[in-house]
Amino acid sequence: MSFPSSVNVKSQRRRILLLLADFLIITTSYVFSWLILMRRISLANHLDLMLISAVYFIALFFIVFLIFGMYGSVWRYADVYEFIRCMIATVVAAALFLLVTWTWLSSPQSQMRIPMTVYFLSSLMAGMGTLFVRMFYRAYRTSRTGSYKGLGMKKTMIVGAGKTGTSILQHFNDSHKQYEVICFADDDNDKIGRSINNVKVEGSTKDIPKLADKHGIQVIILALSSTSGDKLKQITNLCAKTKCQLKKVADMRGLVADPQAYAKQVLDVSIEDLLGRDVVDIGSETFEYLVGKVVMVTGAGGSIGSELCRQIVRQNPKSLIMVDIAENGLYDIQQELKGLSYRQPAQSSENPMHTNSSPTDRCQEAISQCSLHCEVASVREVAKTDLLFERYKPEIVYHAAAHKHVPLMESAPEEAVKNNIYGTLNVANHANKHGAERFVMISTDKAVNPTNVMGATKRVCEMIIQCMAQKSKTRFVAVRFGNVLGSDGSLLPLLRSQIAQGGPVTVTHPEIIRYFMTISEAVSLVLTAGEMAQGGEIFVLDMGEPVKILDLAESLIRLSGYEPYKDIDISFIGLRPGEKLFEELLMDEEGIRKTPNSKIFIGSPLDISPGQLFSFLEEMNIAAQENDSDELVRQLNELVPGFKPKK
Repeated sequence: MSFPSSVNVKSQRRRILLLLADFLIITTSYVFSWLILMRRISLANHLDLMLISAVYFIALFFIVFLIFGMYGSVWRYADVYEFIRCMIATVVAAALFLLVTWTWLSSPQSQMRIPMTVYFLSSLMAGMGTLFVRMFYRAYRTSRTGSYKGLGMKKTMIVGAGKTGTSILQHFNDSHKQYEVICFADDDNDKIGRSINNVKVEGSTKDIPKLADKHGIQVIILALSSTSGDKLKQITNLCAKTKCQLKKVADMRGLVADPQAYAKQVLDVSIEDLLGRDVVDIGSETFEYLVGKVVMVTGAGGSIGSELCRQIVRQNPKSLIMVDIAENGLYDIQQELKGLSYRQPAQSSENPMHTNSSPTDRCQEAISQCSLHCEVASVREVAKTDLLFERYKPEIVYHAAAHKHVPLMESAPEEAVKNNIYGTLNVANHANKHGAERFVMISTDKAVNPTNVMGATKRVCEMIIQCMAQKSKTRFVAVRFGNVLGSDGSLLPLLRSQIAQGGPVTVTHPEIIRYFMTISEAVSLVLTAGEMAQGGEIFVLDMGEPVKILDLAESLIRLSGYEPYKDIDISFIGLRPGEKLFEELLMDEEGIRKTPNSKIFIGSPLDISPGQLFSFLEEMNIAAQENDSDELVRQLNELVPGFKPKK
């Protein structure tokens, strides 16, 4: 035998108390409305009518209130909708009471009628009384929640006093014991000086540092869902001048109908918010050249490769072949995509990209119709690569497999040459042999005037692509971009790990700068480049101004709630082997030309002789197989214009 939990018992007790309160209010309202009329009518002559009609009044109100669910709501969280529902229920009950009593109790045969004043006063008082009880209960529970303020709660400022900020405040007041909202900051002059739920809008965003210091603010929450990138950058820089932990509300445009959803998406501000530019949207949502095609992605388990797979399956390809030598990453993306494929959309359409369905449904439907294949294989192996191309006959190839860590490749140049150069040459040869339509290689800004082995090998890969384009029907292109935030082994995870451990945060040089982009930007560039490919191009993204690494490190420390050099130290460890202070996107001799997309440019192809290049690569392969590091560096220096290896 089971017993109700204490929570259910409390809930039933509160419901009974509310029923009793409503009974007293409704009864008193009706009787009192008659008492008001005692001077004008004889109550003794109308006593029977009053008592009988009171039974109807009370019964009808309770029946309507039950139908409208007035005792099933959690009134401590009641919003405007609940109060409107209470008023509508009151109007409906009053109308029914009027209808019943006017046609029966107040009929001509009864010789007496209920005065119209009774109808009006009793309904008005009953509606206002029951509504007051609910408002009082909500205010009481909110005040009880507020009575705990200061006990382990963090003093919080919300930047943005609009719909999002107000929803967050309401959510925190109702149920959150972690944040005590002290004030708002908003640039709307009409809101400054006014209060929202007893929290004052004390100034504009320019006043953030002053307000934070005045109130001892510990947490700042950015509730600015529609603010542009430049403005958000200015505000985050102001917040970074304080010692506050900075959080933001995720982009919830798809959940506007549920304002409370905003409050559930309060996240840490990431370093991506400090790039100083808007995230570049460079591609249409649909890439027609991928629809119904067999697509292969090498390096599919890596950061770029896995994101490529995610975005490609949304384009409704016929099949996706994911190739990687690292089985763990390959397994992860396989399970992720398989998990999506099992979630069938609620509605289907003959067109898998049907515009009336939601983006999530379209994605799930596209994945469910795409044949997924995982192959653990090395791009170095000629026979295995030939087997995969023969088995699947890919029409579009994205080559993301590569060794990318600069210091590691400085100590093992033979591995960089084998994997990057000969892996690319192997996959490109088989794409040409088996008649692939397009071949897109992932390159890097480190290939421009390289000072390290990794960059030099990627420059050779670009040369291979340009030479293959001269002799093949396959459209060979390369895509060149800067550092990718959040990718495996990149700067962002390292900085966060160091801060979590209490420091020190390591920066190679006070003046080192880098171009940055998000993973989604990088992959959008790759997909767009594949769409524009004619053959031989090196596509470059306009990534805005480069960012100083020291500034990023200091900002991230502040946004984590610490003071640089005081709570978390920053140490300069010197440039690593093969590293330079700044990266370039184009070599001087390459030049640049525009594309139909204002954010994408093309580096002009260099005059490269395919015969000479491939002959040189055959000779270099001997040194690579012999693992002759010194000879390989010498040959790279001879082959790659601008390569200046550091001693």
